[in-house]
Amino acid sequence: MEMTGKRIGFALTGSFCTFAKVLPQVQALVEAGAQVFPIASRAVAETDTRFGRAEDFLHALADMTGREPLSTLAQVEPIGPRRMLDLLIVAPCTGNTLAKLAAGIADTPVTLACKAHLRNEGPLLLAPSTNDGLGTAAKNIGALLAARSVFFVPFGQDDPRGKPRSLVAHMERIPEAAEAALAGRQLQPVLL
Repeated sequence: MEMTGKRIGFALTGSFCTFAKVLPQVQALVEAGAQVFPIASRAVAETDTRFGRAEDFLHALADMTGREPLSTLAQVEPIGPRRMLDLLIVAPCTGNTLAKLAAGIADTPVTLACKAHLRNEGPLLLAPSTNDGLGTAAKNIGALLAARSVFFVPFGQDDPRGKPRSLVAHMERIPEAAEAALAGRQLQPVLL
């Protein structure tokens, strides 16, 4: 994977259980030469969970990327007007974020970053992680699959017996899906 000089926004939303699989992908992009701009949702920036403290996640992102995570509306707003990014990745992308993106709502740092980036028709790569992906979130995934400039990291059921409606992206495929999105194509197969 060659990402030298690519400016990649990497936004994390509150599916904390996937962070252990997501953070190595941030590091992989940095090691491939990308300039990574971390973006944290309010939940990520403010919530301590059994998976870790918010402060520790923010420090890890800053250490990996050399940049403090953007976590306010004012910090992400310039992404569009300044054409700051070549690609924006949202990983993990919660059902709440999927719903807001599908409805065109931009009231959080992550959704505003997406709106700002999409206004320039820049590629947006989503890595879903939601317990209702085959439930109420399915319509939002469908709408976004049909949207222009929106791509997905391949995803599938993570626990068909225990959580039959749950979908999670194969986070290890983020670098490969990023290359495809930068080339304007959807990595296939989408469903694994």
